[in-house]
Amino acid sequence: MTRFAKLLVLTAVTAAVAAVSPWPALAVDHTKGQPGFCATGTGVTVVVDFQQLGGTTIVRCFPQGTRGTGLDALKGAGFQVAGVARWGESFICRVENRPSAVEELPIKGREHYRESCVDTPPGAGYWSYWHAGNNCPWTYSQWGVKNRDFTQGGFEGWSFSLNATADSNPVPRIAPVRPGTSGQPCVAVVEPPPDSDDPNAKQPSPPVPAAPVPDGRGAAPVPTSTAGAPVPVPTGASAPTSAAALTSDPAGRVLPPPVPRSGSAAPQTADPAQNVAYTGGENAADVNQVVKEQSGASDYAPWVAGAAVVLLAAATWLTARRRRRARDA
Repeated sequence: MTRFAKLLVLTAVTAAVAAVSPWPALAVDHTKGQPGFCATGTGVTVVVDFQQLGGTTIVRCFPQGTRGTGLDALKGAGFQVAGVARWGESFICRVENRPSAVEELPIKGREHYRESCVDTPPGAGYWSYWHAGNNCPWTYSQWGVKNRDFTQGGFEGWSFSLNATADSNPVPRIAPVRPGTSGQPCVAVVEPPPDSDDPNAKQPSPPVPAAPVPDGRGAAPVPTSTAGAPVPVPTGASAPTSAAALTSDPAGRVLPPPVPRSGSAAPQTADPAQNVAYTGGENAADVNQVVKEQSGASDYAPWVAGAAVVLLAAATWLTARRRRRARDA
């Protein structure tokens, strides 16, 4: 193949990749969910608090009135997420591309740590997973994001935990109170545990609302899942090792079940007056625009790729023709 033909091959491949294989889209998908709190008891409000990562706290509604998991709520509200290569979306590694693969996290002892999302994130830098009924305190989830159902009319929360402990993981800084419902009683939810420690196992039946408690504190919540990002076993401890308590992937590796942890301090009555500034993600880039910008592609990329392929074919034909003529001569 001539040098010219090789150059055309490189051009064609580059253009084709730019046209059809962009980087994953990581921005609010405005075709899903709604900005702000859910207005009624149908659906679930999802709060993403970037905490020390910086950036705007985002509140969006997933209006689905039927049963769904915590992962359904997060993605259905329009948030773009990434799991880990080893376990997929059973463990959430990035939300809205944070922490990105290029930013350094000031993790104690690993100050220049960058999250690759290959395996489970470290306990000193991960997305902690929370949930709450309307007008109830945030509860640290003690099952996985696929293991529990969201609560109709309630809240799902994601808060980045940096250099925190089991007792100091920061709660989302948005009170789980739908506008216009302040002062109404908390309705706690009794959630049945999943049938197994499989990170993909769902609850066997929908959550059952408990009787409302007038003081707004609700009935004692039943512990519910480890963070969507895994909660690592504390130093010196170990996860259960019985065969029934472990889940193996097809490659034979063993995934320890979620490790129960306490949430942050004692639950406090929700107070919307303490909310940090937030948006509904209205100004976040549209997912399709992000695809284009991250890939470097343009509206002309498919045409460029097509033209390059045509030129490559022509160059190959001309080269073959010259060689035939040289042999005949």
